[in-house]
Amino acid sequence: MNSKLRKLFSKGSKFLDVEFPIMGGAMTWVSESTLVSATSNAGGFGIIAAGSMNEYQLKQEILDTRSKTKKPFGVNLILLHPEIESLIDVCLKLKVSLVVFAGGFPKKRQIQKLKHKKIKTMCFATTSSIAKKMIDYGIDGLILEGNEAGGHIGPVSINVLVQEILPEFLDIPIFVAGGIGRGEIFLKYLELGAAGCQIGTRLVCSEESVAHQRFKEIFIKSEARNCQISVRLDNRFPVIPVRAIENNASREFIHEQKKVLQLLNDDRISLKDAQLKIEHFWAGSLKKAVLDGDIDNGSLMAGQSVSLVKKVQPVKEILNEIVSQANQQLIYESKGE
Repeated sequence: MNSKLRKLFSKGSKFLDVEFPIMGGAMTWVSESTLVSATSNAGGFGIIAAGSMNEYQLKQEILDTRSKTKKPFGVNLILLHPEIESLIDVCLKLKVSLVVFAGGFPKKRQIQKLKHKKIKTMCFATTSSIAKKMIDYGIDGLILEGNEAGGHIGPVSINVLVQEILPEFLDIPIFVAGGIGRGEIFLKYLELGAAGCQIGTRLVCSEESVAHQRFKEIFIKSEARNCQISVRLDNRFPVIPVRAIENNASREFIHEQKKVLQLLNDDRISLKDAQLKIEHFWAGSLKKAVLDGDIDNGSLMAGQSVSLVKKVQPVKEILNEIVSQANQQLIYESKGE
C-alpha cells in the first residue's frame, strides 16, 4: 500500500482498530454474523444490524459473530426500538467495540453510559448544528450519510454534507457513506479529511451475504436510476424516506401509508406508533425480498452505487479492490506531478 494512502487511513484505522477504515453498512436481515465477521476478517469493520431484534436475539448475534472472528466489530441500534435501553445493556454486558446509533439522535446519558464502559459511540449527522450537539454530548465519531445511500436516508447529497460539515469538525473521526462503490472516490473523501467510509450496497452481493440469489441478481442487473426514494403522502406523517429499486413493494408502501394515515386521522394511533408501524412494514417487506427472494413484492433497498455491482465476490476481494483502486489513483496522480 502506498505510504500516503496508509497515512490517510491512519486516523480511521486507529479509531476502529482495523487495517482498512471501511465500515460495513448495517443492513437489516443482511448484516448478520456471517457478513459482519467476514468484513472484520477482511480488514474492515463489520456492523451488526440489530434492527427489530429483541435483547436475546442481539445477544446471540453478538456471540455468533464472536465465534467467527477475533477482530473488532460493532452494533447498530435503532433509537425508535421500544426496548432500546435493554439493547444498550446487552452491548454493555458483552463489551462490544462500538455502538452506532441510527433512526434519530441519542440522548447524552445513552452516550455516556457506553463511554463509561469504554465502548465507542457513533451516530449520523445531517447538519453542522446536529454534529456540534452530538460532539458536545460526547459522541466519539460521526457518519455523514448522503441520500445516495440505500434504505433509510436523509435529504442531502453526500457531496454537500462533506462540504458543509467535514471542514468544521476535523478533530473527530468522520466517516462518509452513500454512493461509495470504488476506491477513487473514497480517496477523495480521505484527502478532504474524512477518517474512512461506510459501504453497504456492494457488500449485499458478497459471497458471504445471506441475501437470496434472486436479491443479488437484481442488484447486478440494476442501474443507479432504478433506485428511487419512497414518497411521503403527508408532511404530518413521520416517515423516514427509503431508497430502493422500484417494484410492486414501492407501490404497496403508498397503500400502507394511506391505511396508517387513516388511523392517525381518526386518533386511533400516535405519531410514534405510526412510525413504528411503517418500520414494521419495511422490516417485513425487506425480509420477504432478502431471505425469501421475492423480488416483486419485497423491498429492494439499495443505494445508487448498485450500478457499480457487477458480480458476486468474496468480501475480502471487494475491500481489496476498493483499496487497490485508491492506491492506483494515488500512483497515477504522483506520475502527473
